[in-house]
Parts: sequence; C-alpha cells; structure tokens
Amino acid sequence: MKVQELVEKLNLTVLSGKEGLNRDIEGCYVSDLLSDVMGNADMGNVWVTLQTHKNVVAIASLKELACVILVKGQSASGETLAQSNEEGIPFLSTDMETFETAGKIYELIKK
Repeated sequence: MKVQELVEKLNLTVLSGKEGLNRDIEGCYVSDLLSDVMGNADMGNVWVTLQTHKNVVAIASLKELACVILVKGQSASGETLAQSNEEGIPFLSTDMETFETAGKIYELIKK
C-alpha cells in the first residue's frame, strides 16, 4: 500500500511532505517516545504519534519511515512542516484517537 492510498481510505489531512505520498507502507509503529521509535521502528513503517516537534522529522528520516500520522487533530509548527517537506516525509493528521487509527491501519495493511 502507498501512503496516498492510506490518506484516501482514512480521510487523512496532508499537512506536508506531499512528495512522499508514493512511499510504500510496510507496517505501523505506535509510540510517543522518540527513543523507542528510533530503536524499534522499521523502515517503511507508518508512525502514529502525538509528538509534533522537529525531532520527529529527524527520526522519521533516519529510520526511513513511510509517513507520520498525528492523532487527535494535532498539527505541527511551520518549522517542523518545512523540514518534513525538505525530507519528503508526509506529515498527516486525523481527528481519530491513537487506538482507532492504529486499528484501521492494521486492517488495511493485513488485507
């Protein structure tokens, strides 16, 4: 599945990183601890989080994640979104809670 398909199926808002919407999704990782994501997320994962600061982009880039989904209607600063655009990593937003978001992603990926 591509990030663009996920955006369409879950009605996600694209905040930045539109150039990366063709990235392949290989799985999903849910965590708000940056060190946890850095140590355990896999390349191609969707990262579901509440974290919105610039370090999220650095970790997503380092781990070659497919995209970042901010839950509960969160957005990020202009600086963070600008960095996301530079790295080509989509930052997406949803009003859903983390649990619901992860469950829907699981169902889509496992099909």
